Amino acid sequence: MVSGVVMMPVFGISVAQAADETRQAWRLFVTNQQEGGVTVVDLEKKAVIDRFDTAGYVTHLVPSESGKTLAAVQMDHDAVAVIDSGIEVFSHGDHADIDIKDVTLLPVGINGKRPVHAVPHDGAFYMFFDGEGVAKVFDEKDLLAGSSAHGDVKATAPHHGVVVPMGDYYLISEPNLAVETKPGSLPPRLGLKVVDPAGKQVGDIHTCTGLHGEAYSAGIVAFGCKEGVITAQLSGNDAPAIKMLSYGDDMPNGRVGHLAGGKAMQFFLGDYGADKLVVIEPTEDAPFRLVDLPVRYVHFALDPAQVTIAYVFTEDGYLHAVDVLDGKIVRSQQITKPYSKDGHWRDPRPRIAVAGDVIAVTDPREHLVRLVDAKSFADKGEITVEGLPFNIVAVGGSGLSH
Repeated sequence: MVSGVVMMPVFGISVAQAADETRQAWRLFVTNQQEGGVTVVDLEKKAVIDRFDTAGYVTHLVPSESGKTLAAVQMDHDAVAVIDSGIEVFSHGDHADIDIKDVTLLPVGINGKRPVHAVPHDGAFYMFFDGEGVAKVFDEKDLLAGSSAHGDVKATAPHHGVVVPMGDYYLISEPNLAVETKPGSLPPRLGLKVVDPAGKQVGDIHTCTGLHGEAYSAGIVAFGCKEGVITAQLSGNDAPAIKMLSYGDDMPNGRVGHLAGGKAMQFFLGDYGADKLVVIEPTEDAPFRLVDLPVRYVHFALDPAQVTIAYVFTEDGYLHAVDVLDGKIVRSQQITKPYSKDGHWRDPRPRIAVAGDVIAVTDPREHLVRLVDAKSFADKGEITVEGLPFNIVAVGGSGLSH
């Protein structure tokens, strides 16, 4: 699952020089599920401005925290390409500066056995290679300088895993090595462990069967499990405290497998089965609130600016706005023709990205990126993109251009 990156808006320009210009820039990065590659769209011009080839299909397109770089993960081709977005926004307290330049494919070679999860954190990417059982840590400054130097954080064994840094510690998925696996297959996930800076495990392994989905919100990291949602939170200099939020008897059958974390408010939004979302408030006694959808969901994303709003695309072709405070759909509009979720998980279906006051939705069957107003869902036009546009990321913001 992939979302947009929003930069710091301009709050004032009192200290700026008269010749300074306030500018806004948004770029959409769109993967092609037909031939591979990433297409770059200038949202203001509504035009394709560049395209980069990749070794294969981009299964995950992940922006860094700053939005300066994106990791184009090609799981089946053992490669990760890194793109310089060409947009950088600097906060100066009472205003922001924006630097806009050409987008480029960085000359770094990142290879390894079956990369999947790339976690952006504190100016670095933690890229987990399932076939090696290791997260390779790439500093964004090194990548921008053309270097693929990296550190390693090792898991117990190869598996479909993830490593998330937290303070001086690491949260690492743990495989179940007691289960016999078929040749060429990886072991299932058993749970989560905490590792200190020296690589020593702290405490027991915490059960989180089938651990999948990871997100950060206001000091808490959460992962989806079959038993519930497991969270980690720092307390001073101590190791992260781990807590399981069990689904309990009041929840219907289902589980969380994908998560997004609120930025200005502490909450998580997750899937729950095929036709429900769940709002998770980890510090509440009753942390789960279900959102019933009319049909199965295809993709969802949070709005970084309207912090109480999430968007979900359902297989009937409708886009919905969900108020996470009351867990209700507040707006719906048909955007495309229906897209069934039946078939392979990588069959191209619409994906959502939020670019300021615009929502961009890929429509692979029509070779389009459709644009709608984030508040009214009014049609804001469309952009033709070659191939089958699939994953999409929005990078941009506004600021003073000196």
